[in-house]
Amino acid sequence: MSNANTAKAEPRKLERADIGAIFKRSRFISALNLEILEVDHAASRFSVRMPMSDNLERGAAGSGQFHGGAIASLIDVVGDFAIGMLVGGGVPTMNLRVDYLRPAMAPYVEGVAVVRKAGRSAAVVDIDVMSADGKLVAVGRGTYVPITG
Repeated sequence: MSNANTAKAEPRKLERADIGAIFKRSRFISALNLEILEVDHAASRFSVRMPMSDNLERGAAGSGQFHGGAIASLIDVVGDFAIGMLVGGGVPTMNLRVDYLRPAMAPYVEGVAVVRKAGRSAAVVDIDVMSADGKLVAVGRGTYVPITG
């Protein structure tokens, strides 16, 4: 019996346009208004920019500070698609850790995710969130199930 019949096909990797289309179809992700900055399959690196908007602001309007929930959501989405771009779609989150280091201020933050380990049953992704002035405002680590669907 040939192994050719039992070999698994390589998953189709997601490109920038594919991820952008998924972002547009998701009402939640659309509310974050993410701009894709980098899709680097070779480096297993994915990054986005999230601009400030009224629905992401902490406290009273005009504070200019991102709500921590918006930062956690950014971390989860960026981590998800860092592995998702390699396996062909969004993947379930198993665990998410967020450490807030300083207030995240307007006009935007950027999330940069790097896949540290992509196994068959779990993938680990580290995520840095930087403010517009380049300061590290939060770090996250996500563990994802690398199965789409």
